[in-house]
Amino acid sequence: MTEVWHNYSYNTLIDEARLQVRIKELGQQISADYTGQNLLLLCILKGGVLFLSDLMRQISIPHEIDFLAVSSYGRESRESTGVVRILKDLDEPIAGRSVLIVEDIVDTGHTLAYITNILQARQPASLKICTLLDKKERRQVEIPVDYTGFVIPDKFVFGYGLDLDEKLRNLPFIAVAVG
Repeated sequence: MTEVWHNYSYNTLIDEARLQVRIKELGQQISADYTGQNLLLLCILKGGVLFLSDLMRQISIPHEIDFLAVSSYGRESRESTGVVRILKDLDEPIAGRSVLIVEDIVDTGHTLAYITNILQARQPASLKICTLLDKKERRQVEIPVDYTGFVIPDKFVFGYGLDLDEKLRNLPFIAVAVG
C-alpha cells in the first residue's frame, strides 16, 4: 500500500519490527563469533549510524566503535559517481584489531572494495563486513559480506538511516520510493 509522508510517496519494504528482530539475530551471531577478540565496530557514515546504534545494543561482548565517512554520490543524486572520497577518517589505529565494518547497504561493491583495500593496508587482525541491506543483483565488484540483514531487490530505498535527498533518514523502517 502506498503511503505519503510530507509529499514523499513510498511503500514499506521492511517494517520496524522485522528490522529489530533481524538486528537482534545479527548481534547474537556477532557476539558468538567475536568472543574473546578485540572487536571494533567501524560504522560507515552517514547511513549506517542507526543500524550501528541498534546493533551495538544487541552485541553482548565488549567492543569499541569508530566512524569512517565516505561519499560516492553527488548531492541529490541517486546514482554513484564511481569516485570514492574519504570525508572523515578513523580516530584510532586498527592494527591488530578485529574490525567489523557496519554498513547500511551494499550495492555495486565499489565503495566497500575501496574501503577494504585502504583498511587492509592498516593491518587489522581481521576485517569483515556486516550490512543491513544487500542489493546482490547490482554487484559489479565481488566483495565478501559476512553478515547480512536482508537481501533486497534493485529498488531505491530510504529510511532507517538511508536518505532520500538527505532527508527521511529518521523513518524507523525501510521504504521504497514510489513515482
